[in-house]
Amino acid sequence: MTLRRRTTGLALAVATGTTLALTGCDAAKDAASDVIASATAAVASAAQEKMNEIKDGVDAAADVKAGRTSVDGDRTVAEITATNPKDKTADYTVMVNFRDGDGNLLDAVVLNIDGVEPGTSKSGTARSNRTLTGDTTAEIAQALRH
Repeated sequence: MTLRRRTTGLALAVATGTTLALTGCDAAKDAASDVIASATAAVASAAQEKMNEIKDGVDAAADVKAGRTSVDGDRTVAEITATNPKDKTADYTVMVNFRDGDGNLLDAVVLNIDGVEPGTSKSGTARSNRTLTGDTTAEIAQALRH
């Protein structure tokens, strides 16, 4: 009977220790996720501040398209194309969001595409600020023609 209690006690201690270890890992993972989320929010806020600096900009989201993402070195990139429907040359300032497969914001960048002639298209490359992993997409968060 004593041997059985010790074995049961040992099994319970191992099970409890495993639960504590897993809980510790989950806590560390949650803390890391919080840090990344805070950093991502700060980057998105800085990108929005850059967009707010544009004076006399007109909403041009319909003029701008994001291409597929790819990896260039340790960064995620996407080709962004602005098509100028107006009758004079325009500059575009574009905020691009990089998102994961679940739609979570991973990064945000601001790209300038200058000197787009009337009736033509011009492209630029949006490049993430940091290494992104997994499937990512690029989306136009905001575009201004000026």
